[in-house]
Amino acid sequence: MQGSEIKTAVDWLVSAAADPGTCRWDWERNPLGVTLLPAGRHWDVLILPGELGRETLEVLTRLLDRPGPVLSDFGHSRLGFFVPPGTASRWLGTGVRGAGRGSWIVVPYPGRASGGVRWLVVPDGRGTLTDPAVLELAMHEAAATVATQTQT
Repeated sequence: MQGSEIKTAVDWLVSAAADPGTCRWDWERNPLGVTLLPAGRHWDVLILPGELGRETLEVLTRLLDRPGPVLSDFGHSRLGFFVPPGTASRWLGTGVRGAGRGSWIVVPYPGRASGGVRWLVVPDGRGTLTDPAVLELAMHEAAATVATQTQT
């Protein structure tokens, strides 16, 4: 990532905070390289189990030029897909957790290594999010692939 891309991504992310300036200042100085940002304002996050999440991201990258932001925790045991606000409260899916209004997300600074979470798809800074309908279709295809792989 280049400096201008990082700045644009950071600007977009901190715009979700109650005080973006303070959030940015604290985040840039945090030795862990992470901050907590509220979900439900500019985005919700759908959190998928690792194997399904990795396969879903693979399907999405075949379907879209660029999916919305995607986070992974340490060891890729869970992936978080950024979707439009309100999606989490309407989502029904076994094993999928939603983080919407009233939830907080641990977010790594774009372009920096952190000890736990990391970006698999960094925010583009323009607010691009993954369409929930496209995500659902990708999850169905991914689930079929995962089921086939576990049977062999």
